[in-house]
Amino acid sequence: MKRQDDFTERRKHLATLNDEELYRHFWELTAKVVDPLLELGKKNTSPSIERSVLLRMGFSSPDTKAIVEGCIDQELLGKGAGHVVYRLSKLKNISINEAGAMLAAGQGWNDAVALFKA
Repeated sequence: MKRQDDFTERRKHLATLNDEELYRHFWELTAKVVDPLLELGKKNTSPSIERSVLLRMGFSSPDTKAIVEGCIDQELLGKGAGHVVYRLSKLKNISINEAGAMLAAGQGWNDAVALFKA
């Protein structure tokens, strides 16, 4: 079976564009494809995603589990577990590792909740 060549028909609306216009058109179309994905990423998360973020921040697997479960219990998961750790470290003026260790040990949750409820 031979594919019918319709390239010239499909490119008619692009034929008059110069390289710069084609470049802009490409990025406009790319934004249309990517923007909904970015929006989904900003509004949705899961415990698995948050554990993955914490692992990439350098926390151990058991610590990420404890931190994410704490975030779920405190209804902070939507804020991002890494964000919770980061904000607590800034509040307490301690390192991110120390803040994560506190949260994994079950400490500092009242402060973390207050940070995001204010």
